[in-house]
Amino acid sequence: ATEGEEEEEEGGGEAANEVGKKAKRRLKRLSIAELKQLVSKPEVIEPWDVTSADPRLLVNLKSLRNTVPVPRHWSQKRKFLQGKRGVEKPPFALPEFIAATGIEKIRASVMEKENAKKLKGKMKERVQPKMGKIDIDYQVLHDAFFKFQSKPRLSRFGDTYYEGKEHEVQLRQKKPGVASDELQKALGMELGGPPPWLINMQRYGPPPSYPNLKIAGLNAPIPEGATYGYHPGGWGKPPVDEFGRPLYGDVFGTAGAEPAEQLAPSLSRDNWGAVEEDAEGSDDEEEEDEDYVGP
Repeated sequence: ATEGEEEEEEGGGEAANEVGKKAKRRLKRLSIAELKQLVSKPEVIEPWDVTSADPRLLVNLKSLRNTVPVPRHWSQKRKFLQGKRGVEKPPFALPEFIAATGIEKIRASVMEKENAKKLKGKMKERVQPKMGKIDIDYQVLHDAFFKFQSKPRLSRFGDTYYEGKEHEVQLRQKKPGVASDELQKALGMELGGPPPWLINMQRYGPPPSYPNLKIAGLNAPIPEGATYGYHPGGWGKPPVDEFGRPLYGDVFGTAGAEPAEQLAPSLSRDNWGAVEEDAEGSDDEEEEDEDYVGP
């Protein structure tokens, strides 16, 4: 009985040490807010980065240029592409420049004739096949492949696939700061009126992701006929300091055009020099012409 009690005490001591180690690790671990304050690019931080052995080194590696991120399904418990089971794959479609040649219609008509043949005709066709059934003009094929051929969309460097990527909306045609007619209608914006997020931008500053974006009422003048104010259709309050100077740009439109680059009076735009002709080379050529005797 004494030996059993000793073993239980030893096992309890080991468990307490393990719990103590885990608790110590948690105490030493940085929080996400603290880690974001220590790095130069906090936008790359993910919730599990704080559990790494060296979080600051990890974030530094992730923020380097041309770094390929780890695919996001690494932490998922289900198998990769498990959610695509049972989904019908769309049939293969020819590229547009090949379909424009009419090859599909020609092939379909040939297949119809083949299916309409009887067994005797099919057996005869096997023994003596006819060639040139699908005949397309050479010029049409040449134009299709050398004039109208378009490059397929290729993935960029570091562009990894993840489940559901093909269903995401492609926003290549959209430009930051330009609201489409559908978006203006959905937000209830008046024609030529301010966007609803302008007040918060005047209070907190321009978006950091687009530092050079010109936004009317924030770092660019408002349209003609518009007025500042918080009434319906008003453009809020221009962001200025205590001396009335704009904080983010020419919000009043008083700054003139940027002057063109001017050189100092002592400098000129003339060429530094002229290339000298090779006199020796021309003399050698004349000598060769004199030595040469025609047939």
